[in-house]
Amino acid sequence: MKHLSLLVPVVAGLLGFCLLAGNSQAADPLPVWPDLAPGETLRSRGDIQPYREADVPPITRVTNIRQPTFTVHLAAEPNGAGVLILPGGGFGKVVPDLEGTEAAAWLNGQGISAFVLNYRTKIDNADPGWERALQDAQRALSLLRSQAKRWGLQPDRIGLLGFSAGGQVAARLLTDGGKRNYERIDAIDDVSHRPDFALLVYPWKLYDASANALTEGMVVPADCPPAFIVHTDDDHSSSLGAVLFYAGLKKQGVPAELHVYGNGGHGYGLRDVKGSQISSWTGHAAHWLERHAQAPPTGQPQDR
Repeated sequence: MKHLSLLVPVVAGLLGFCLLAGNSQAADPLPVWPDLAPGETLRSRGDIQPYREADVPPITRVTNIRQPTFTVHLAAEPNGAGVLILPGGGFGKVVPDLEGTEAAAWLNGQGISAFVLNYRTKIDNADPGWERALQDAQRALSLLRSQAKRWGLQPDRIGLLGFSAGGQVAARLLTDGGKRNYERIDAIDDVSHRPDFALLVYPWKLYDASANALTEGMVVPADCPPAFIVHTDDDHSSSLGAVLFYAGLKKQGVPAELHVYGNGGHGYGLRDVKGSQISSWTGHAAHWLERHAQAPPTGQPQDR
């Protein structure tokens, strides 16, 4: 196991993630919090788990994250939009290449600058995990919006791309009503953390089978931002969560798009899956982003 310290190893490791995705524009990882994250006593940026022989191309898995960071991937020809990427990992780990830097490279190709978040992972099985991740994502969105000029972003065109567990966090951000899950720390927390749009790719555990409804506490509000959702019928994390979330969006009149593929499983990111058309989701998403992440023509309001 490789341990990430606070100094050179963490920089080298995270830069390595970026090289796996073919994106050389990422700078050193930046901290999400000015000091310790809420409730934390450690500053660990995580442990890289041993690579699995079956993973071709390789997949990086990082556990024991106590100090969240994000990497910046600026588009070569930016259109002013930005996306915070929330990788998956079941909250016990974060997968920063398959569901992070590879997605950042794709977004860069659409003229969208991307920011990959290594959020905190859960401490034990009794920890639901999403609470720390949600806090980190809320803070990161406020940070991006407060420093939009620094990265060439328009503050009203900053969205989310969440995979698996990160997709659940994205759904919680869409439905939290702008309520922050931690006490104010500084002026950055006075800046809105609500995304302007979101893409949820195989969002994990949105469905509560016992209630035949969205997971407890999740209600789609009337002012929910537009959302694009991808799932497969054979995903072990039921696609009913994606379907119910989409239904909630439609009931509220929120612009939304849902794609459920017959097969493809879970955890594919942007990669091809043999015998499935699932990798075509990026083409549909690119068209959707043209409508919801790019500035509308002068005098024509954006559909929201």
